[in-house]
Amino acid sequence: MKKKQTKPILRIVFIIASITSLFFVPWILVKAWILPLPNTVQEQVNEAIGHGFDGMIVYVDEAGKPPAFYTGGWKDRKNKIPADPKALFKIASISKLYVAVSITKLVNDKRLSLDETLADYFPELADRIENAEKITLRLMAQHRSGIPNFTNNPAFWEDQPESSKGALEFALDLPASFEPDKGYEYSNTNYLLLREIIYKVVGYSHHQYIKEEILIPLELNNTFSSLKEVDIDNVMSGYYVGIEADFKTNENGMLATAEDVGIFLRALNDGSVFDEGEQEIYSSIYVYEHGGLVPGYQSLAEYHKDIDTIVVQFVNTTNFDGYDWNLSEIVINRIVKILRNKKSS
Repeated sequence: MKKKQTKPILRIVFIIASITSLFFVPWILVKAWILPLPNTVQEQVNEAIGHGFDGMIVYVDEAGKPPAFYTGGWKDRKNKIPADPKALFKIASISKLYVAVSITKLVNDKRLSLDETLADYFPELADRIENAEKITLRLMAQHRSGIPNFTNNPAFWEDQPESSKGALEFALDLPASFEPDKGYEYSNTNYLLLREIIYKVVGYSHHQYIKEEILIPLELNNTFSSLKEVDIDNVMSGYYVGIEADFKTNENGMLATAEDVGIFLRALNDGSVFDEGEQEIYSSIYVYEHGGLVPGYQSLAEYHKDIDTIVVQFVNTTNFDGYDWNLSEIVINRIVKILRNKKSS
């Protein structure tokens, strides 16, 4: 008798569990994913604003066509200023692409070796970063060093330091995530240290090196190293869900227009940013597209070889505890699908 009662009870438990699980489904993502695909990129941008983004800029460079710009929502929500395709945006970790190119150029010039170690450049960190004597520049560039990511430390976000040295403190004296070259973990600490190594080698900031070796040759006149170099009125406002404050005045590193990022990404992927011998080096250490995320700003810069198209997407709304990043990825994927459909029609 007891055995016969077990199956109905299990069914009831399963049904209750299934109904309960529905409350935890991220319906905003489901909705964004299953909605009928619009016919145009602009319609998709408008739809994304309807999902709750404050403002959005999309740059599309299809080979053989003039670049196209699409915008929606606000550049400045408080003052009701519409999104501006020429606005400056905090590109966050997209800047790693510029650093990786810089490392590549220095290696090609024999000023750096990818086989040199962190301890070779910073012997003072040997006792504060585990395996420093075994972590090579190559492993740092590839995020295979095992060095903890300083932005994973909750205390970092409570009181963000203004200097690289201050940021590094949030990654020191911690156990390694894994032995060098025995795993992969995206770590901002890797690129913080690589930037400091560039400074040690060239004798001036990595920002200046990037400007001389990348920005000037590509005529990227709307890419800057910090807020100190720009007119704040030209910067797109940044918002965090549930917070009224504008994050525009927070210092978060490089800024650029969507067009400048797109031009750089095109040069990276077609090889024109490289001198002879450099592209092979770069391909061995890093990727050819990237995203970026800081409070108030999320960005995606992609190259799609099958349609020979660059897509750069800027969104000025973030929520680290929500689904805004996932939503942004769904939107750009739908934009690429629209472009593919047009290409094939």
